[in-house]
Amino acid sequence: MELAFERRGSGAPLILVHGIGHHWQGWLPVLDRLAAARTVIAVDLPGFGVSPELPPDIPYTAESLADAVESFCARLGIREPAVAGNSLGGYVALELASRGVVRSAVALSPISFWTRAELLYCQALLRAMRASARSLPLERLDNRYVRTVAAGLLVAHPSRLGPAALTAATQALGSAPGFDETLESFAGLMPPAPPKTPITVAWGEHDRLLPRRQAVRAARWSGQRVKLLKGCGHLPMSDDPDLVARVILEAA
Repeated sequence: MELAFERRGSGAPLILVHGIGHHWQGWLPVLDRLAAARTVIAVDLPGFGVSPELPPDIPYTAESLADAVESFCARLGIREPAVAGNSLGGYVALELASRGVVRSAVALSPISFWTRAELLYCQALLRAMRASARSLPLERLDNRYVRTVAAGLLVAHPSRLGPAALTAATQALGSAPGFDETLESFAGLMPPAPPKTPITVAWGEHDRLLPRRQAVRAARWSGQRVKLLKGCGHLPMSDDPDLVARVILEAA
């Protein structure tokens, strides 16, 4: 499948997958750090960013989005890349590892390790953020207080997320045609099958969307300790780019 993407660097391939409502630009804080050692390809999932939507006969689910990434890699002739993902993208990375089609996978605060109550909380919060993104005049994001409120649920350090990046992310969240159906599909989502290739799971210490107690369940599922990203929120790439790049490169 054709997907919008950004390619940088040289070396072994590393695919980066964003979360629900986001776009490949969410990886910009770490992109050049990773590209110093790898050929980095950051993708927009179908129905997000500027990638085309899925065909009408294919439902939006975490699994179908993983299918799209797998098809995208095949189309580019990329075999067994390393992959890293955040949130929904973290699930996609683990799903590809369970299929054995990637060399290694890094999942940053992946979805699916929630309780029922935590799932409902996540869905309600994301719906509210989507509604806000659609109704908030973008010029208000020039105000530091508004930026702090708008970004504070996803990052631990809103001041490190610049106005331009937050404006672009807000536009991506408000306009993504794949958002609503994908979010609804979370209700039936379970953790992937056991991985066939090495994985690393890391969790933001101050994740407010997927609280870090979910990391305990991810550790039980994976049979290994989950790395704690100190000082980071749900989008750790913005909070501590050096730490996130180091975790990804060590695993890849």
